[in-house]
Amino acid sequence: MRKIIAATFVSLDGVMQAPGGPEEDPVGGFEFGGWTFHYFDEVAGTAMEELFSKPFALLLGRRTYDIFAAYWPYQKESIADVFNPTTKYVATHRPNSLTWENTQSLGPDIVARLKEIKQEDGPDLLIQGSGDLIQTLLANGLIDEIRLMIFPLLLGKGKRLFGDNAVPAAFKLVKSQATTTGVIMATYERGGEIRTGSFAQQEPSEAELERRRTWK
Repeated sequence: MRKIIAATFVSLDGVMQAPGGPEEDPVGGFEFGGWTFHYFDEVAGTAMEELFSKPFALLLGRRTYDIFAAYWPYQKESIADVFNPTTKYVATHRPNSLTWENTQSLGPDIVARLKEIKQEDGPDLLIQGSGDLIQTLLANGLIDEIRLMIFPLLLGKGKRLFGDNAVPAAFKLVKSQATTTGVIMATYERGGEIRTGSFAQQEPSEAELERRRTWK
């Protein structure tokens, strides 16, 4: 079965908007576009090369597709040589405007189509950016792995990877590494259901019981 892997850059407060440059996604007056630039080092570069060295298909939301399609076909760097010929699956209501080579729409039922694709032969599907799409797939249990590059800064505002409506889910850490600039690269796989417990003493005090009554 093909895996769906979400790989994205996030700040400490979970912002994922416009990591690559000021003009990438200034929606909402976001003024920190390009916040990842000064943190990239040889360790991060090697990790990115490793990520893109294995066969994959791209899985993109429409906004991320538009950003990529306006950039990568016109570049000559090595990542362009990987992105341009690979198969791209796009969640969109405007399939007729998909002009980037080897791109296809997921159709009106994204979840059903991806369930089919996961069962087909082929490489894993790699999500870049596409926060809304990630939320949809998490809600339907379709994301198998999350790879985060966590940058040591607080942006305070912007589009976040996980908002207030994120679907509860447990994950397990399977790999982690730090760069020389303090970026944490972490890979998570699905870890089953969320389990809860309590550190409270078995016999709560009267003050604790009163607090519980007050806070209900």
